Amino acid sequence: MEDQGFTVWFTGLSGSGKSTIARRVADEIRRRRSRVELLSGSEFRRNLSQGLGFSPEDRMANVRRIGYVARLLTRNGVAVVTTAISPDRAVREECREAIGRFMEVFVDCPPEVCEQRDTKGLWALARRGELAHFAGITGEYEPPRNADVVCRSATETPEHCADRVIAWLERAGWIPPAASAIGDEEMVRERLRDLGHA
Repeated sequence: MEDQGFTVWFTGLSGSGKSTIARRVADEIRRRRSRVELLSGSEFRRNLSQGLGFSPEDRMANVRRIGYVARLLTRNGVAVVTTAISPDRAVREECREAIGRFMEVFVDCPPEVCEQRDTKGLWALARRGELAHFAGITGEYEPPRNADVVCRSATETPEHCADRVIAWLERAGWIPPAASAIGDEEMVRERLRDLGHA
């Protein structure tokens, strides 16, 4: 299990809570396996997508770059967690097909809540027409049709959302159960063996 990589792809509007949930998920995966990389959308733009703007074409190019890096890491046994808005459904599906072991998490949050949470002022800029192609206002966002997990971050805590993502990964067999769970199972087996000899 440890030598097989996978990608957990978070998608959702700016301010929906993707990064907060994704960090919790990455930390929990890291506790259970050694090789984990968190690909932040904003950090990716600063380091590998410099020169790209926010037009639909540039956004698609950025997402494809993230998908390419995620595919390479996944192929080499790394657990990857990404947090790009990735507004185009077809490009996300391209990434799913290319990566293979791919889990999509849709952080579903009403635009008005995302706007209230906005610490960077991006929503306000878009409302004033100063930010073109902003997903949710001046640009389109296509929500997933069949996300593996949907986190409704306006009503669910980040902890609860992260727990549901981790539970999905456990069920898929992509990560081992928590150490405490393994200990509990072993304790039950020992107790049953003891009862068999009683």
